[in-house]
Amino acid sequence: MHPAIISLLDHRTGIDRDTWRSLWDQLGAGDLDRGESVALLASLATRLPDHDSLRNLLASLNERREPVTANWPGTVNIVGTGGGPRTFNISTASAFVAAALGVKVVKTGSRAYTSSVGSIDLLERLGVGLTRSYRHTEDTLDKYGIAFAGPFVYPTELLRMARLIMPMSLKPFGRFVNALGPFLAALPVTAQVTGVSVHAPQPELRRLAAGIKDRKVWLCMNDSGADELLGFADNVIYTNDETSMIRLWAGRFTSDKGTFEDLAPARDLDQVADHFLEVVSGAAGEVVTETISLNAAALAVATGHIEDWTVAFEAARDAVVTGAARSLVDAMRTPHERKLTLVRKAVSNG
Repeated sequence: MHPAIISLLDHRTGIDRDTWRSLWDQLGAGDLDRGESVALLASLATRLPDHDSLRNLLASLNERREPVTANWPGTVNIVGTGGGPRTFNISTASAFVAAALGVKVVKTGSRAYTSSVGSIDLLERLGVGLTRSYRHTEDTLDKYGIAFAGPFVYPTELLRMARLIMPMSLKPFGRFVNALGPFLAALPVTAQVTGVSVHAPQPELRRLAAGIKDRKVWLCMNDSGADELLGFADNVIYTNDETSMIRLWAGRFTSDKGTFEDLAPARDLDQVADHFLEVVSGAAGEVVTETISLNAAALAVATGHIEDWTVAFEAARDAVVTGAARSLVDAMRTPHERKLTLVRKAVSNG
């Protein structure tokens, strides 16, 4: 078994970059077997390594990428760690709302690991495609102001391991994938807004964020354990710049009303897309509208698109109630999916 995996299983500290390099070399050469891959992912999912080992792991993966020559100034990436209370896809809805008010947004995400429907699952049901390259992402940003980046932004080593452990699902290893996902994607953005749930390794993520110098990083947490900002909870945003901390207490820009029942996902998977369209149309209730507006406001403030939180929140809310966010979603959907939505609506109306 490879020394890196043995060290993880024995809870040893200080795994250096050369050891991780050796592991990826062995994986690339086809010399890492399925059992070792399962052991590696299971260990990482059970307990993250110490900070130095984790930092070396990320650095060893990052140095294997082709250099990213793209540059997207004024653009923000929104992503969450998952693992909090079950809600609809708040970050995806907030991304559309922010883009509708003029913020350039690149959304990364995954399939469902800790929830019933991940962002990619939702986008498939909506008929919104993922981008396939940096150039494709730029073209999509130019056209819509928002893009949903595909797997190309992540290290190929993770894809190789996923293929190696098949038919076993990656779902049992979702904690590791979700927790480190925000730090694995190579995106030339100005800012990154990451929702961190109570089940994520919050202190470690704060240490990792502090070491990032090429972009602003906001880690959003709250006293309800969700990985999004909530109008009815006390929120704190840890930043890697001179601000260091932003507090958004319950009711600061919203009412302090609401519970997680108001933010519940669709009960039936077949209703996920229609429910999401109600959300971005402002037809899913005031708590829902306030929640996605608050998170969209964070994207606007993080990029400097709007500096004042109150102004940003009101602009986001207007993007919902005026239909601008819904129009953007419809513009990005395939004609087939748009037609299906109209048919379902006609049937439901009798």
